[in-house]
Amino acid sequence: MRREDLLLAATSVNPGLDRAAHLRIDLAALAAYPSKTLDVARGGVRTQGEILYFSEASPDLDAVIFLGLDSDGVAYFAQSGEGDFTSLREAVSQFPAFERLIAAHAVALMNWHESHPHCPRCGSPTVMSSAGNARLCEKDQRELYPRTDSAVIVLVKDSDDRILLGRQASWPVGRYSTFAGFVEPGESFESAVEREVREECGIVSEQINYLGSQPWPFPASIMVAFEAIAKDPSQALADGVEIERVEWFSRAQFKEATDSGRLVLPPSISIARRMIEGWYGEVLTGGEAWR
Repeated sequence: MRREDLLLAATSVNPGLDRAAHLRIDLAALAAYPSKTLDVARGGVRTQGEILYFSEASPDLDAVIFLGLDSDGVAYFAQSGEGDFTSLREAVSQFPAFERLIAAHAVALMNWHESHPHCPRCGSPTVMSSAGNARLCEKDQRELYPRTDSAVIVLVKDSDDRILLGRQASWPVGRYSTFAGFVEPGESFESAVEREVREECGIVSEQINYLGSQPWPFPASIMVAFEAIAKDPSQALADGVEIERVEWFSRAQFKEATDSGRLVLPPSISIARRMIEGWYGEVLTGGEAWR
């Protein structure tokens, strides 16, 4: 699978936005750049048709989040807004690649700011600092930085190139997906893959390969994608807690299940969908479910 096949994954080493960290502490220099500002609220973004809507008015640098510079030297910002917004989940699949990255970056940072109004050490109020890329405790001047929760997402395969998908009881009827879970403290990505696959579907992995990654700001995660090759496919068994059912699919079985509507796919925005499409060999259409 190619990384450019993942909707929110970086399409190259340089995704088109230089985060320009040196400007976060030099507001005078930052003010000299032409700017575009995106309104963000409640996990949504302001749009105009099928693209993001940016204000080109000079921003209040004490109240906005600096995201970075594009290749033309335009500074991008995010700010808390009011009014009607389009959910990032609903809108991101329509955006050009650069706008997807801008939107994910903006929503992730705004989510963090909204959930950290107080210092976790002393409980005092915090204020934005570093052009919105940190917060400062008003009492002891301790600087707080955004955190991203790492999760692994895994496409399980066997030696016959079948894939194993699972479903949760809370999902809509027919919805199946890949396996995923958060990385625990002191755990490598590879160890998390092995553990999650073994816990959720009973499979011992004999080979683990990295596929790509996707920012997932719902509210503050990054999905790190792998494929895991099953040592013994016959051991597949749902844990009965998180996963209620697992099923192996060849490409022919997968096509029959999706064509008939028996199998409902993960949403097109998700890395899970792109992993499945990468295995299948083409972009898939048809029903999909969010939950």
